[in-house]
Formats: sequence, C-alpha cells, structure tokens
Amino acid sequence: QLVESGGGLVQSGGSLRLTCTISGFTLYSSGNYALGWFRQAPGKEREAVSCISSRDGDSYYADSVKGRFTISRDNAKNTVYLQMNSLKPEDTAVYFCGTDSFIPVDIRTMCATPGVEFGSWGQGIQVTVSS
Repeated sequence: QLVESGGGLVQSGGSLRLTCTISGFTLYSSGNYALGWFRQAPGKEREAVSCISSRDGDSYYADSVKGRFTISRDNAKNTVYLQMNSLKPEDTAVYFCGTDSFIPVDIRTMCATPGVEFGSWGQGIQVTVSS
C-alpha cells in the first residue's frame, strides 16, 4: 500500500514536499525497486515526474522539473520524498506515487518511457499552484 501526503495549495514560486509512505514490503530488502512520482493534469496523460531506484539511488527527472524538484528515499523508513521548489502553475496536477519490483533496463529508461506502468500506485494527492 502506498499513501501520499504533503500536497495542497501554494503560490507560484513556493515549495512543497510530497511524502509516499510504503507498506507491504521493505525497501531495504535485497531487491532494487523502482520508486516514482507521476502526475496527471486535467485532460492530460499521466507523466513521470521523477523516479529513483531503491538500492542504487539512480534517478530520473522529467525535463520540465529538472533543477526544481528533488527525489529521495529513506529505505529504513520505507518512504519516498519529492521536494518541489520554485513551483509553477503548470505543476498543478494530481501527483501519484508508484513502485515496481522490477527495473527492466535502468531507472532512467524505465521512467522516460511514455505510459510506463508501475505495479503499485497510491491514491494520488492534489497539488495546486496559484499564479
């Protein structure tokens, strides 16, 4: 089970930190899990925002968030974070946390693939950035 928290309403230029709390499996096991943050704005397809591998810490960022967002994980706490700075109105969306137990090539290739499907998803949380 994945539960997102930390969303809300913020002014343009502000910051938010999203938290994904994972239960049902442990990140500090021997596996290398794909951990990702995705978002879906009204009328748009879901897109990968940022991903990280649980064991190696390799990461991926969408071009639209590079330099503004930072993904991290705390394997001991079974938690994934997304620090979002310099938020823009176009960042407004429902944000989803996703995990998968298998990374087919590498985390960057996996999350850069349009329509990538992860095995488990959270319920989503709203982030609204006002101008």
